[in-house]
Amino acid sequence: MSTTSSSPPTFNSIYAHLLTLPAPLLPPGKSHTPSLTPQIAALSLHPALEAALHILNHDLPSAHFLARHMESAPAYEGMYLHGILHRIEGDYDNARAWYADVAQSDVYQKAWGGVEGQDKGIEFIGKIERLKKEGEGDQGALEDESLREIKAVVEWCVEKFGTGTVVDATSAPGAWVRPSEKVKKIGEDQVSGDAGARDF
Repeated sequence: MSTTSSSPPTFNSIYAHLLTLPAPLLPPGKSHTPSLTPQIAALSLHPALEAALHILNHDLPSAHFLARHMESAPAYEGMYLHGILHRIEGDYDNARAWYADVAQSDVYQKAWGGVEGQDKGIEFIGKIERLKKEGEGDQGALEDESLREIKAVVEWCVEKFGTGTVVDATSAPGAWVRPSEKVKKIGEDQVSGDAGARDF
């Protein structure tokens, strides 16, 4: 995206541009518009909203950096975006686990139609997995559904957090969360031991 005027891009202009790009569905080779990465970051949005814009630009490393700081309640938006990231990356089991973790949250229910839609997101992941592994399914319809899902999260985040500047993400509501002692221990075990991120 390039701007011809001297005014910097806004949330609305960047978001409108991102909606013209193909929806993220399967693992991308690279971001659509690398020059948007610093422009998105310069907006200083709530981290969940910034992560969603990076996802729409297929800039998964930038989105993942932000989502990793929002991995526990009450950061359901970040947790959900983390699941969407894994879905796009093709890590379907991990995506299912994140979706299951947030299935009771308001943001997930907005995206999938309330309590009765809790299984729809998991079913959607299965359809994408079949498309990737077996070539079964309508890729265009799945891309449309992917865009619908991400737009629902963006709309939720805009309603909840707004598009104003967040100077300190560590104190923004629903953003950087301090992990519980259990989550800290799991992280330490992942780095220095042989443990996974979940109890089974």
